[in-house]
Amino acid sequence: MEGSGSNRAAQRGGGRGRSRRGSEAGAISTSGAIEVGRLGEFIGYRLRRAQVWVFENFIRTLTPLDLRPAQFSTLLVIDGNPGRTQAEIAAAIGIQPPNFGALLDGLEKRGLARRSRSQSDRRSHALHLTPKGKALLDEAIKLVSAQDEQIGARLGPGGRETLLQLLEKVPGLADEMI
Repeated sequence: MEGSGSNRAAQRGGGRGRSRRGSEAGAISTSGAIEVGRLGEFIGYRLRRAQVWVFENFIRTLTPLDLRPAQFSTLLVIDGNPGRTQAEIAAAIGIQPPNFGALLDGLEKRGLARRSRSQSDRRSHALHLTPKGKALLDEAIKLVSAQDEQIGARLGPGGRETLLQLLEKVPGLADEMI
C-alpha cells in the first residue's frame, strides 16, 4: 500500500527498503509495551511518574472551576494565612516573586483575592480572599478531596497515611512542607 507506515520508514532510509517490523536480526520492534528495565527501580523515576499522573488528574479535577494547581494552592494558603504578605505566600508555596505577581494579578482580575497595603510594612501587600474567592476555594476543596480519596483508595487500607509518612522522610521535603 503506497504511503503506509512501513513504506514511509523504508523511503526515509529506515532499513534499505525493509520494514522496521521486519524479523531480520537487529530489527527494531515497534509493537507491544516498551520495557523500561532498571529505570523502574529508581525512586526518583517512580516519584516523577506518580507525580505526573496525580498532577494531570488534579488539572482535570480543577478544570470545571477554571483553576490551575498553582492558583488553587495560592487560594488555599491565603485562606489559611489571611493578611500575610505577597512575599511570604509566594515563598511558602515555592513560586518565584515575579511569577507569583502575575498569578495574583489573575486572581484579582477574577475577583478571587485582593491585595491591600500591609499595616506593619507599607511597602508590602497583605493578601486576603474575597467572598467569591472563598466560595470557589470551598468548591475546589470538595473536588480535590474527592480526588484525594480516589487516590487513597487505589493505595489500599492505610496506604495513603503510609505514603505521606514515607514522603516526609525524603531529605529536605519535610523542611519545605507547609
